[in-house]
Amino acid sequence: MGEQIFSRIEPSRTADDVVSQIELLILEGILRVGDRLPGERELARQFDISRPILREALKRLEGRGLLVTRHGGGTFVADVIGQIFTRPVIELIASHRKATADYLEYRREIEGIAAEFAARRATVADKALLTGIMEAMEAAHGKDDFAEEAHLDVEFHNAIGECAHNIVLLHTLRSCYRLLADGVFYNRALIYGFPGAREILLAQHRAIFDAVIAGDPKAARKAVEAHISYIERAMHEAERSDSWQQVSRLRLTQRNSAPNHASTSQDS
Repeated sequence: MGEQIFSRIEPSRTADDVVSQIELLILEGILRVGDRLPGERELARQFDISRPILREALKRLEGRGLLVTRHGGGTFVADVIGQIFTRPVIELIASHRKATADYLEYRREIEGIAAEFAARRATVADKALLTGIMEAMEAAHGKDDFAEEAHLDVEFHNAIGECAHNIVLLHTLRSCYRLLADGVFYNRALIYGFPGAREILLAQHRAIFDAVIAGDPKAARKAVEAHISYIERAMHEAERSDSWQQVSRLRLTQRNSAPNHASTSQDS
């Protein structure tokens, strides 16, 4: 069995102690949305408490919306991130272009800070996690697996936030990346499909990674700023190119559907 994340409760063995420990694991991002907790018997063993005490603690956490129990399926960390932006706010954001510019401006600053902190604070375990994600991203790139590469893009930025070891930054960034993954602000497929973009984005992720691994805060922030600035330019160019192609297709369709339009106009 691998290293367990739940610790023996000392020495009072109350439900309050269990609640506090699980709260901290969620707050620190160790337990993530959708993670399944061990079964009741195993969890009670790890905490070294009775099952009635464990049930009381889990019931409290579920009542507060931190855990969710699926009948016959176990207990999971609830979607604590998805509630930061309500559906009406998300719809407003998606329908106004200024929100995209503001989002990228916000990411440039906040991710720059996170990368600085990560370069200063990343532990050996943090660096091992980042290395695994970077290697997987390069493998997906080599296989031309866009879906996996885009997924790992979000995982990479989430990991940088985790390496910063700042709880508020961690959860703020996760809420931002949830909107990014859901395509609220812009179509990542459009950017990834732009000529040369995938190679440039991979190199930029590698630059952020190298700076964090090297413990260079200034280089880490600079790499993030270059990355976000490139996304802004690529998005603008990709949208403009897509718009041109749509206009060209409509023009061609119209001309082909009315081949005698010009001669008819001259005859009249």
